Amino acid sequence: MENLIQRYRNLLENIDLRFVRYLHGKINWNERLNAILGARGVGKTTIILQHIQLHRQEKESLLVFADDLYFSRHSIVELAEDFFKQGGRYLYIDEIHKYTHWSTEIKNIYDQIPQLHVTYTGSSILDLEKGGADLSRRQRKYYLPGLSFREWLLLAKKIEVPLHSLQQILEGNVTFPYQNHRPISLFKEYLSNGYFPFCMESAYLEKLNAVIEQTIENDIPQFAGLNVGVMRKMRQLMQIITGISPFKPNYSALARDLAVNRGDLKDYLYYLEKSGMIQQLTAPEKGLNLLAKVEKIYLDNPNMMFALCRDRIDSGTLRETFFFNQTRVVFPVYSSSKADFTIDGNTFEVGGKNKGKKQIAEVEHAYVVRDDIEYPVGNILPLWAFGLLY
Repeated sequence: MENLIQRYRNLLENIDLRFVRYLHGKINWNERLNAILGARGVGKTTIILQHIQLHRQEKESLLVFADDLYFSRHSIVELAEDFFKQGGRYLYIDEIHKYTHWSTEIKNIYDQIPQLHVTYTGSSILDLEKGGADLSRRQRKYYLPGLSFREWLLLAKKIEVPLHSLQQILEGNVTFPYQNHRPISLFKEYLSNGYFPFCMESAYLEKLNAVIEQTIENDIPQFAGLNVGVMRKMRQLMQIITGISPFKPNYSALARDLAVNRGDLKDYLYYLEKSGMIQQLTAPEKGLNLLAKVEKIYLDNPNMMFALCRDRIDSGTLRETFFFNQTRVVFPVYSSSKADFTIDGNTFEVGGKNKGKKQIAEVEHAYVVRDDIEYPVGNILPLWAFGLLY
């Protein structure tokens, strides 16, 4: 355990507290069991280390990585017991999905050491783990997305913009330091280089490509138990979506092209969505129909378009990808038969700076969301403002 403590202390010494993700203040850190889930690279480890520093819990806490060599000879339960006996109160386990039978051992710790607080991180596809059902009534689950435009402004440019509600944006009550900064040029930079916290590092898009590859090559197969042949199908599916985004799925044709059955194809798409590779836009659910129809499939965030598409980026798709990506963190987002999206009874048509109102002229509670405009005017709203929701 001494080596684990040393590695943890080394990480703690280098943590930066100048920027803390919005989710930190929403987590109930006093819960006995918390799960922080999200895609690779969104900052799950950092938020834990920052919490320890902010609350001065260095000596009572321990952060370990589930793939550490220590666990080739010891179990997580053994570690928890030893740590508690030495006065530990807060155990943090990073990348729990890399540990076999993790859910059973976490359950045992919860039941056998009630004084120990446990927080673990992992991919959102942990939701697909059958063993996770054993923890559902014991744990609080939180999802960490990538940076909003608002968070990126603070992290990368030291520009503070207040959090906005959807209602404030719809009413045109958008607060921005116009006197010192122009939002459009900043927004363009964010679209290509701002979704993941490692955007401050060099060779950002190359590193993002590596994240995408690791997710498809390692994370998804590990959860789903996929063999090499199926992994190849998954890569091919991702290439198809990348080449035609937004992708309007024809399951029969796509299943035929990939030589898989429709059921497996839908599973593959679900894995890609849960792992943060794509986002699926569905039609509003009606009546007892819980299997909503998927209308369009987008890449998960605008930065992925720049990493994977490079010089093939369609501006219309880029706008829709951003709008969907940012708003779904706060509200359920559905397709609209009259426009592009519907959110909480409101209809949105997303377009360029010359986008007209004709398409939504007869629709109640409808808004045009335009790119390349600085200020809201009536029901015409700037696209960048929807990056201020979290």
